Amino acid sequence: MHDTTRLRTETFAALHRARPGFVMPNAWDAGSALVLAAAGFPAIATTSAGIAFSLGKPDYAVREPHLRVTREEMFLRMREIVDAVSLPVNGDLEAGFGDAPEDVAATVRLAIEAGLAGGNIEDKQPGAGLYDEALAVERIVAARAAIDASGSAFVLTARTDALQAATPEALAATIRRANRFREAGADCLFTPGVNDVATIRVLVREIAGPLNVVMGLGTSEGNAQEFLAAGVQRISLGGSIARSALGFVRRCAEELYSRGTIGFAAGQIPHGELNALFAGARPAASI
Repeated sequence: MHDTTRLRTETFAALHRARPGFVMPNAWDAGSALVLAAAGFPAIATTSAGIAFSLGKPDYAVREPHLRVTREEMFLRMREIVDAVSLPVNGDLEAGFGDAPEDVAATVRLAIEAGLAGGNIEDKQPGAGLYDEALAVERIVAARAAIDASGSAFVLTARTDALQAATPEALAATIRRANRFREAGADCLFTPGVNDVATIRVLVREIAGPLNVVMGLGTSEGNAQEFLAAGVQRISLGGSIARSALGFVRRCAEELYSRGTIGFAAGQIPHGELNALFAGARPAASI
């Protein structure tokens, strides 16, 4: 493993042990990664939704093969993000790009080779419901084995989407699955679908491992500082910033088309500032 990659991975692992936790926004290309890194965050992540949208494709569980983002396309973009910044980068590995534990292990090996410092594996089948719990655990076991065989400190995050079912059993299922994934070797547990501090406190108390909470999933509510104070170890944003950026593009287009004005340009980052950022912030090995 390259020394730079090893340092980033070990730094990322240490962030999951330090208190308080940290905020990790999600980039979708090299430019967005550099802007986020310059803001001072200790790590960034990729967003599969943002990458899909930037390619003009829908996100996740796409029936038409020609519209689906392939593993190759996803990794091409994630490598560009890794090469653009000096920070640790966590990869959105979706459901591992395959159902079988061997598929998940292969994807994790690719993530390590790509220089990612960590990655998420979901327990939701593309286009369907949750994986059978036993199989979901086997998938995390396979991912852990691939990491251990590599000798890397790669941070394995197991994501469970059980909470998004919004059923009376959802919270209990989330806690049970997360703890089983922890026992199977996950370093961090990711439970999308929670935005209230009271439920977050329950998850922090009942899940035996570092907790990742996502902000901006269908809502603009929540405060990262409050979530960290409640014991959350890691906060991510998913596709929220990417969707917001595209929302801004649409508002720009509507203003220009309907009124002929460009008031939106008042908030742009100056050309020279972007040039300086993109010329000076890249790691020397990537120039």
